[in-house]
Amino acid sequence: MAARTISILKFVGTVSLGISTGISATVATIALPSLLALPTAVNARTTFTYLSSKAQYYTTYLRHITTFTLFSAYLMSPRRFRHPYLLYTSILAFVSGPGIDYAVSWRQGTNERRTALDLEAQGDDVNGEQVREAVERKKFNESVKTTLAGLAFAMSVVGLWGDGA
Repeated sequence: MAARTISILKFVGTVSLGISTGISATVATIALPSLLALPTAVNARTTFTYLSSKAQYYTTYLRHITTFTLFSAYLMSPRRFRHPYLLYTSILAFVSGPGIDYAVSWRQGTNERRTALDLEAQGDDVNGEQVREAVERKKFNESVKTTLAGLAFAMSVVGLWGDGA
């Protein structure tokens, strides 16, 4: 019974990590670049804030599921079958969210949340260059998240394949 539970936890964690990686990749490569083609800065800003909040909500939710299930599978596994890939993958999945947000904002000397609030507070007087900068910053941020989460996903798939579970 415990082996089946561990296998289910590994499977759920890997699938949710794959979905989270796909969301980040889609946002970075398709959704955000298309915002720059919108006719007005107000439309781009409104769409950007909506897209950013929804993407962050879903990826955070999936990242928590991934971290919980893979770390639980690691803890529930018998000591002899405790593979470190479960621990590494759960840590990478957890860090691929707030850790990347913090590192990118520290590197660029900005606070992404503050910038988003500044864009919202401007009302209809939105500068197109500010929107472009916010979109480019978010695109870079999501690209880094995609890379890190993709690495964790690949590690999880190879680990599952190696387990035979």
